[in-house]
Amino acid sequence: MYSGSAKERGRLSWTPGAAFAALLFGLLGAFAPHEAAAMPQAAAAFCSVYPEAKACASGAAPCAMCHTTPPQRNAYGTSLAARIAPGQPRPLAVDVFLSGLRDALKLTEQDDADGDGFSNISEIFAGTFPGEAASFPVSLTCKPGEARQASQQRWNVCAYDPIYAFKKVSLDVCGRSATRAELSTFQGLASNRKRWEPALSAQLDRCLSTHYWLGKEGAVWNIANAKIRPSHTVKAGQNPGPVPLADYEDDFNLFTWANIGDHDVREELLAQYYVKRVSDDPVKLAIMTEAEVKAVSRRASQNVPQERRVGLITTRWNGAINTMFTAVPRTTAAQAYRAFLGYDIAKMQGISSVPHEPIDFDAKGVQAPQCAACHATLDPLTYPFTRYNGIGRYNYEAGRLQNFVRSDGKRVTEAPENGILLGHKVKDLMEWGQVAANSDPFAQKVVGDYWKVLIGRDPETHAQDQAEYTKLWQGLKSPDAYNYRVEKMLHGLILTQAYGRP
Repeated sequence: MYSGSAKERGRLSWTPGAAFAALLFGLLGAFAPHEAAAMPQAAAAFCSVYPEAKACASGAAPCAMCHTTPPQRNAYGTSLAARIAPGQPRPLAVDVFLSGLRDALKLTEQDDADGDGFSNISEIFAGTFPGEAASFPVSLTCKPGEARQASQQRWNVCAYDPIYAFKKVSLDVCGRSATRAELSTFQGLASNRKRWEPALSAQLDRCLSTHYWLGKEGAVWNIANAKIRPSHTVKAGQNPGPVPLADYEDDFNLFTWANIGDHDVREELLAQYYVKRVSDDPVKLAIMTEAEVKAVSRRASQNVPQERRVGLITTRWNGAINTMFTAVPRTTAAQAYRAFLGYDIAKMQGISSVPHEPIDFDAKGVQAPQCAACHATLDPLTYPFTRYNGIGRYNYEAGRLQNFVRSDGKRVTEAPENGILLGHKVKDLMEWGQVAANSDPFAQKVVGDYWKVLIGRDPETHAQDQAEYTKLWQGLKSPDAYNYRVEKMLHGLILTQAYGRP
């Protein structure tokens, strides 16, 4: 999608570049078209006023803050439009627009644009959208009378219920109901937290080693699906497909390894080794020796030199299904950005434009007005991927871009290996992986994936969830808490109100 020509992209009814251009032009109708395409300050200006807002985690607010389908504005966007530099002739000068936008944001804070009972400012900080009536903060707080009544019922829906949590751990992680004996023993401890909490923790530990949790097609495997995107058609190795190009099981094994035991989950992006599955029931994994890596059959071989490996983003499988034959593999970078940092550029997430970008080294038309705003973020993300081959060679090649002069023009060889990720300059893909793995978005994505699996909703669904979710992802990064160990973090997750309250 990102590597096609401007003509090909023009056939699409909706593109990321068009969406962002619409945000800039449609948000309050402040710019003429040629100005809109070159002025990505609107979304960033919102975040300069509200830097702590959840929508500003990447430095720029999403289109949905002010729009339905751009350029149509939602109730909040319409409200802001009426307050921006009233009386001034359109199109506004850039400085007038930005000053007027900041003033309008402050003037409308206490309004309830969508009429859902919550002020604009309360929704902004709650992580909901002030222009959508169906999006509003939900409170799970019980009133005192309700709490007293709930404490006398079979399930205490106003507080953490350890028996409920014990049953839920058994189902969610073991994949079975708690046995009568297990439940009877635990119920005898449920009145004393000093007794039930260690017992609950022990049950979780037992479940974390089960085939249901760790085996092929198990819970952890399924969390990895959206990151690895398996397809039997091009699978090599055991049970190959009709066009065997690479074996995704290497990727699942590495992902599982990084998410279990005392292993650092950042190895998803930092590992310079591969992992083999010694057995699947019981599950046993082991790091492969370099001799074992070299002995793998040609169709499933991993060819990137050890010193150039960057976890899951330099595997043969990733190159086969994302990079393919592309000189500037924007799809590969966009998938990594989405899978490991939670930012989907196609949904206008994580947009942080780099000055003087995009340059369009491969003549794909990315400087077109409807494309440039997204590619000013995407292309600098992509440059560190340009030295890694996809289909055919699957390795690192310093002079790789010379192979694309005939198809993409002479200028393609000028594309740099250094880039920019999350505002940080990175000299190559190894440094890209380091910056990504140590970032807040990575920790948020790791915890968010498990949160959705075990709790069944996004962490921003309820106001109370957000505080517990934030504590978990910050704890994942802290050496004094979970220190990037997923299983330690899960012990904290099952003690949250979000998990243990019926």
